[in-house]
Amino acid sequence: MEPEKSSRGYLATVLGCYCPRCREGKLFEKSFALRLKGVLKMNPYCPVCGQPTEIEVGFYYGTGYVSYFLAVFLTVVSALLWWLIIGFSTDDNRFIYWLIVNSVGLICLQPWLMRFSRSLWLSWFVKYDPDWRHTKPDDVSERMNEEQGNNW
Repeated sequence: MEPEKSSRGYLATVLGCYCPRCREGKLFEKSFALRLKGVLKMNPYCPVCGQPTEIEVGFYYGTGYVSYFLAVFLTVVSALLWWLIIGFSTDDNRFIYWLIVNSVGLICLQPWLMRFSRSLWLSWFVKYDPDWRHTKPDDVSERMNEEQGNNW
């Protein structure tokens, strides 16, 4: 019997913050909303396949680098678009306006960037398993220390 393929591709899984193993369960307890309290609270396990979302203590430290890279990438893209559409000049304040627009945009996008970077980071370490209904997730209990969990 051939395992069922997920209807979501890799990009939709990462952008939608779904479990990378089954591509069905949501990684975060709350959906993204304007109320930011608890927006980064992750499910300890995927509600569908049981994949642990925290593989080891300090697992998500690397997402700071991912989020930083995404912010730099968005800044470069916004600078290129601004230059092509509006242009930069030393005769007026267009560069200052771009700095303000870019800064406000990055501040507004920061919660989404943090969620996206966590989803992307986890997808690099947990691979898609089309037969997830019949196989158990990897046991990572030896890499977890409950006393040190959330100690950052």
